[in-house]
Amino acid sequence: MKKCFSLLLAVVLITGCAPGFKDEKEVVQKKDDQKGTSIIPNYQLPDSYRSLIPFVPSKARGMVVSNLNSRYDINEFETGLMRVAMGQFSPDKYVFQEGQHLDKETVSLWLNRKFTKEQLKERNLKAEQNVGLNPLNDGKGSIEEQNEKNPIYLAHILEHNYLIKNEKSVKLSGVVVGLALNSVHYYQKEKYGATFEQKIPRDKLEAEGKKMAEEVVKRMRGMKGLGDVPIVIALFEQKGQNDVVPGNFFTYSVSDKGNTLSDWKKIDEKYVLFPSEEAEKNHRDDLTFYMRFKDDIEEYFPNYNGVIGRGFYKDGQLADMKIEIPVQMFGEAEIIGFAQWATSLIIDHFPDYLNVEVEINSVNGAEALIVRNAGEEKPFVHIY
Repeated sequence: MKKCFSLLLAVVLITGCAPGFKDEKEVVQKKDDQKGTSIIPNYQLPDSYRSLIPFVPSKARGMVVSNLNSRYDINEFETGLMRVAMGQFSPDKYVFQEGQHLDKETVSLWLNRKFTKEQLKERNLKAEQNVGLNPLNDGKGSIEEQNEKNPIYLAHILEHNYLIKNEKSVKLSGVVVGLALNSVHYYQKEKYGATFEQKIPRDKLEAEGKKMAEEVVKRMRGMKGLGDVPIVIALFEQKGQNDVVPGNFFTYSVSDKGNTLSDWKKIDEKYVLFPSEEAEKNHRDDLTFYMRFKDDIEEYFPNYNGVIGRGFYKDGQLADMKIEIPVQMFGEAEIIGFAQWATSLIIDHFPDYLNVEVEINSVNGAEALIVRNAGEEKPFVHIY
């Protein structure tokens, strides 16, 4: 929390007001036939949206924590969905709000498997209320055969809303929905028994995700206020439970109106662990300067526990490198010395077109943060 606040304060002081919202504005928002007053702040972080004040949480808030496999996927699912939105809804014109249409009950129902006739009867539901988006399990064959034939594809649904200012009011003008899909399906043969896993091929995952996206658009068009609002659907492939890099969005489509989606567009993004076999095979040049940094850290401070890097690739090019350095240090002077050494290595080893963030942690928590944004000569250093 301290780290986020420090970065937020530093960036706000530097950036000031951005075009399109020169002054803090009080606006009226209509919701559920009622009007409320909100404020659009006049400060805006780079590559981000303003949010209405007071902040209105999503009706499905908190579900993502239990539905996704790791904190890496949780963070990337939300921030990646905002990147998708920026291609359709400019941050200079639109204001962000968490999703207000998909509540916890709706999301929970949509994440179910389709119900059998017997299950519908047991729940006193009609066929048109068969709301599960995941495939029906007909119970035929062994447990392995059932899960191989009908894995759980859809893990979570996340909605973001984008509003546009019109004189003294704001109006919902865009909805972006992310569908988090499982690259690995986990199941048990018996209650409290061992957990088994089955990998899901990307082509199969993509085909099933697109079918679900069409159904999601159709259902959302029937919700109040969404009849003619542009809806963007993006597909996210989450990693397995033991992966230490997040998944990524890989395709999206837009429904300007009606129940149909336009042509699907590819999203070329991915995360790569450093060091790893993938980095060695596909990103050798990037691995070289990372390993020089890592080797110098290890040589100068032998009581390290390991250096882990996560590279973010956009359109085939390395754009961001985040590095975690766990250390066994307790003295303030030692932390300061180590942070200074790491900062000098960032300048020496990493190209200036790359965003680099280094976190130094100990058993006591965060000790130091070093951030060098692309094009900047001097990194930002904060000692906690």
